[in-house]
Amino acid sequence: MIEVTNLNKVYDNGFEALKSVSFNIDKGDLVCLLGPSGCGKSTILNMIAGLLQPTNGDIAFDGKSIVHTEPKDRNIGFVFQNYSLYPHMTVLQNVMFPLSVGNHKVDKKVALATAEKYMKLTKISDIRDKRPGQLSGGQQQRVAITRALVQNPQVLLLDEPLSNLDARLRLSIREEIRRLVKEVGITTIFVTHDQEEALSISDKIILLNDGVVQQDDDPQKLYLEPNNLFVAQFIGNPVINLLPVRISEGKIQSDFFAVPLTEFKQERFKAPLEDGTYVLGIRPEDMMPNAANPLFESVLIDGEAIGRERVLKFDLGEHHFKAIMKIEEHVTKGLPMNFNFKKEKAFIFEESGERVY
Repeated sequence: MIEVTNLNKVYDNGFEALKSVSFNIDKGDLVCLLGPSGCGKSTILNMIAGLLQPTNGDIAFDGKSIVHTEPKDRNIGFVFQNYSLYPHMTVLQNVMFPLSVGNHKVDKKVALATAEKYMKLTKISDIRDKRPGQLSGGQQQRVAITRALVQNPQVLLLDEPLSNLDARLRLSIREEIRRLVKEVGITTIFVTHDQEEALSISDKIILLNDGVVQQDDDPQKLYLEPNNLFVAQFIGNPVINLLPVRISEGKIQSDFFAVPLTEFKQERFKAPLEDGTYVLGIRPEDMMPNAANPLFESVLIDGEAIGRERVLKFDLGEHHFKAIMKIEEHVTKGLPMNFNFKKEKAFIFEESGERVY
């Protein structure tokens, strides 16, 4: 198990990159550190690797602090964004290299057997005699991962490992990474800013913003039960629809509709809501176009076909909205459409961002 406790990092220029970050990772789990650029993901990864020292806080492996342990003694495999392969070495030589130096140094025959074992696992045996310059991006990525695995590390760290690959290759490689680390049974931390990537491969997502953990949870829970407005906006594509609303006279009211609070699922309210201003969030798939019991009307701006679905675009005043409907249903741009939404799937946030429904 990895335990990160009250981790804080303040750089010499006074910038506070991490603000009391805490989380646990179970042995064998694949966990994604997710968030926008500059949120602290790579800072955490570099601290776990020993490349950065925390200002305060602790990092422990199986109950033992590693904060003052040298990087070479932490038993960590690190795959960098740019792969960092040795250009003058063959694939086999690159993979064997960690077994020829430092704490991992072994007999050459053992090193060769170990390298061949992991090259077979990562399906790169057929390129063993090529050099990095002769390889595709996906092949280089497999070599970098194999080189990290031959050390039999306690923890594997991956820093945006797919960012240099095209979209189709990213999809296949991320599936391979999950298969591989699960087959080996290694605890893995995967840094990404791509929510789809994180949702598809991780056992757990730690979502950060501005150096603070916003939610540490099962991937689906981040989508279905976001802690706050930031999480709801960051997770989901198309992004969630947001509309300022007022609560008064037992209703949620906007400039376009009013809905009695009794129509909402009462057990989802965190506490009784006081009258005031809030933000209503509705995911596009929870909008109901051409509703039999319409709540409001808007003119359809566009209808974009995406596979089996159509994404409808319309405005409520100055607020841009999207709705999803089946591709078979016919729509006409420029004409009014009726809409409603699923009250039991909606979210209500305080203006500060805290979720209250």
